[in-house]
Order: sequence, then C-alpha cells, then structure tokens
Amino acid sequence: MTFSERMKDLLEQGWSASKEFAVKAGAKAQDLGERGLLMWDIKQLENQAQKLISRMGNEAYIAFTEHNQASIEREAVEFRTILDELAVIKEQIEKKEYELKNRPSA
Repeated sequence: MTFSERMKDLLEQGWSASKEFAVKAGAKAQDLGERGLLMWDIKQLENQAQKLISRMGNEAYIAFTEHNQASIEREAVEFRTILDELAVIKEQIEKKEYELKNRPSA
C-alpha cells in the first residue's frame, strides 16, 4: 500500500468516525433537550401548585378574618375547586416524573 493510499484510508476512517460521532452527539443532545423540557414542565407545574396553595391559604384567611368563621370545610366551593386543581397538577407531575425516570438514554 502506497503512502497516498494509506492517507486516503486514514481520512476515510476519520470521516466515518466523525460522522458516527456527530450522529451520536446529535442523539444525545436531543435526549438532553427532551429531558430538560420534562424537567421544565415539572417545575412549571410545581409553580402552579404553589400558587394554588397560596390562594387556598388566602381563602382560609378571608374565611377566618372577614367572615368570622370558626372553621372551614373541605367541601366549601373555594377549597374544593383548588383541591381538585391540585389533584390534577399532582397527577401531571407524577406522570412527567415517571417519563423522566423511565426515559431510555441515548
């Protein structure tokens, strides 16, 4: 094998390896992007839950101070609505956490 033939083979191997690396790197980047998106979604849902919990606390405060209630009922419309929304958000978070945990690595 001549020097030029060896150089040609080395270049072809290099291009092949570079192409393979680029494909693997692209798949890994996509996987990281999708994982990041799931994590972002989870954080957004947690923020929504936090706002709902704050709203529920505000409703309790109003009930105790402005309406002079001695207690509050779980089934009161203000609280039932918030609790139902929180249940939906909890379910969505659990689903996304499951997806994140069981996502195959690239």
